[in-house]
Amino acid sequence: MTFDIRIAGTDIAFACAADETVLDAAERAGYSIPYSCRKGVCSTCAGVLSEGTTTIRHQRVSGPREGVLLCQAKPLSALTIKPGRIEKRDPLARKRIKANVFRLQRPTPDVVILQLRFPAGVRTKFRAGQYLRVIMADGDSRNFSMANPPQESDGAELHIRHVPGGIFSEKVLAALTKGDKLDVEIPYGEFFLREDFARTAVFVATGTGFAPIKSIVQDLIKRGVRGPARLYWGARGKADIYLPALLATWQAQADWLKIVPVLSEPGADWQGRRGFVHSAVLQDLPDLSRCWVYACGNPLMIEAARRDFTRTGGLPTEQFYADPFVPSGDQEAGS
Repeated sequence: MTFDIRIAGTDIAFACAADETVLDAAERAGYSIPYSCRKGVCSTCAGVLSEGTTTIRHQRVSGPREGVLLCQAKPLSALTIKPGRIEKRDPLARKRIKANVFRLQRPTPDVVILQLRFPAGVRTKFRAGQYLRVIMADGDSRNFSMANPPQESDGAELHIRHVPGGIFSEKVLAALTKGDKLDVEIPYGEFFLREDFARTAVFVATGTGFAPIKSIVQDLIKRGVRGPARLYWGARGKADIYLPALLATWQAQADWLKIVPVLSEPGADWQGRRGFVHSAVLQDLPDLSRCWVYACGNPLMIEAARRDFTRTGGLPTEQFYADPFVPSGDQEAGS
């Protein structure tokens, strides 16, 4: 059985089977709506259910209702919804690949850079900033942003933060060695650059939220695109800015990119910016109305940035894109 899903205020409509989510049906029909974790945790996909009845985690929900998780909603009737945004996309074919572990690096004690290589002749098409899913032996999955640019499509670079008690970081990652294989599915995500270069792109990252920003910036450099853009990378201490040499290289290569590390717990020798990373953005750019903002990392930072950028900085909500790194499974951190 299928039901019609209509987008309020538009002529967009598509079919959704009773056993699939609204998000999955939208993608199948060639549309993208906001999402990140796809597990009903981050609330990025939350929209308005104007009319109709759906199930969300086996609970019936009827409209009108706000804050409906479209990545979990399965229809029980025709629905009229209003997602945060909807865009027509040429669907990129997802691939499931047995990737080979090529290299593991540890720039800090709690961050691993995992380099994967795909089998000979296998390449993938993705947008800078998107993520892949690692499918584990029990069928569960973990999401990790790709830090490599799309031009390097024969593999993937993942930045993985150690999570105490994390199933992936302590049980899977800790046992990986060169030559091991991981089952991955690629690509996912709506966190990619909207190429309106008349406006400043503002990238805001915390911790390994730097990974998708790295992909985007390297893509711009490789394509010879000239911003303007700003990168604010927030961390606790200086060591948590875990690729300082890369930042120095970018600053030499790209005079259109301003890089601002921000530390919340700096040592006495730190001469740079201090405090909350989103506050540093507003100090430098009190008027964000003509900017695109891409925020990635800690969900609390993203929530504060969304609130303050729109209320204080005048940022239109449709110009804010976010990829919150939320827990996956019971304990694991997301991307």
